[in-house]
Amino acid sequence: MAIPAKEPFGAEDVRSSRPYLLRRSPLEAVVRRLVSIVALVAIDLLGLTIGLYVAIVARSLVRDPRPILWDLLWKAERHWLPFLMLLLVLVFWRNRLYGPRELREGAGKVVSSVVLVAVLSLAFAIGTGQHIATLGLYLVGTVTIATAISLLRWSYESISGSMLRSLGVTRRVLLVGEGEQVAHLRSTLGSSRSGIDYEFAGDVAWGPGVQAALGEDQLDELIVADDGVGEAQLLEIVEAAHRQGVKVMIAPRTTDLLVERGEYVPGQAVPLFEVRPPILAGADWALKRAFDLVVSALVIVLGLPLWLVIAAMIKLTSRGPVLYADDRVGLGETTFRMLKFRTMVVGADRRQAALEEANEATGALFKIRDDPRVTGVGRFLRRFSIDEVPNVVNVLRGEMSLVGPRPLPLRDHARLEAWHRRRSNVLPGMTGLWQIAGRSDLTFDDLVRLDFYYLENWSLWLDITILARTIPAVAARRGAY
Repeated sequence: MAIPAKEPFGAEDVRSSRPYLLRRSPLEAVVRRLVSIVALVAIDLLGLTIGLYVAIVARSLVRDPRPILWDLLWKAERHWLPFLMLLLVLVFWRNRLYGPRELREGAGKVVSSVVLVAVLSLAFAIGTGQHIATLGLYLVGTVTIATAISLLRWSYESISGSMLRSLGVTRRVLLVGEGEQVAHLRSTLGSSRSGIDYEFAGDVAWGPGVQAALGEDQLDELIVADDGVGEAQLLEIVEAAHRQGVKVMIAPRTTDLLVERGEYVPGQAVPLFEVRPPILAGADWALKRAFDLVVSALVIVLGLPLWLVIAAMIKLTSRGPVLYADDRVGLGETTFRMLKFRTMVVGADRRQAALEEANEATGALFKIRDDPRVTGVGRFLRRFSIDEVPNVVNVLRGEMSLVGPRPLPLRDHARLEAWHRRRSNVLPGMTGLWQIAGRSDLTFDDLVRLDFYYLENWSLWLDITILARTIPAVAARRGAY
């Protein structure tokens, strides 16, 4: 399809209008951004101060449990506070933690940034010959400061999101694509993003209707289902949207996710990108494995009393063992026995064939909202995903990871399409993007695409972010049954 000749820049073209900062709406946007940045900086500095003070109090209690002179407790450390404040803001700014609301990362990026601040401050102290009383203060301070800032930021995001909704702030969106594509896109997007509700202006198919809709509606975004559209057509729509000052979002195809970590191969007339296999090896594997071992051991030790209570509840309410070993498909499509708290009656697996017609899930999955095989206690455990906690034993064995694609039962794995099997290139996880992005409410193909995104974008901080976001997702019981 030929791209039509462009019309001269007219009054509607953002490039021919008044300078950006002199228009009313951009001025409002700038003010909102400045207020947001100032609020976030204040929150971070408050979290730094609180976290450092808590660490110093903890050190004082361990070293000298006498009555604490609260004002004199951190007299020496207060001289470092302005330096730490400046360093923290600079590191956070570099890591885009003061970016727009929808682009700011969560706890994972906060933790990595605080660790970097601690390392830089320690290096500066050593390099300038400063007296270091104890390295323990750096370790404890890193934990308390990261915790304080993460909690304060979470509160800010929650409160500001509620304020935006109460003020009626919405994101007016036009969906572009064919009928089934648009319907699927709308159901997958949900009702909001980053705390701002969507206001769908409608949907249009590829063609002249897109430009007509751009001219008639006051839109914020155009979300395009990039499936089967030609390059020229897509460029034309993007150009038309940008002429109206409308942002363009493109929902990627599965093949787009496979080249996110593509490595550019120079020296060719045509840009080439090598698609690397999504595996974790070398230093990445060692770092992820060490993290898995430490956290899993802590979960077992600290959670043992709760395990005993759950075991008693299961034993007292139904006949059978406390734990259930389920055959699952793991790394390299090999099978292993995944441990869970038993949530069904004994012999439930033999009754599954008779329940296939009642299956409510799409694709290869098997899910029934009111499964008659689930016990009363089991229903509670499943609702909050507590039945999955014994998976940490599999993590210690090296059969699973804390974060990764969920391992499928043999029945589900046998129904996979060929392109789905790429998810078996890494260890399966206790939790993953499935659990924090809608869980059982997404189609199976959507879930596999989330797995692909994880495989192509893995980092330790992504794992920490997913673990942190799993807790509220489970508490909210999104899609769990």
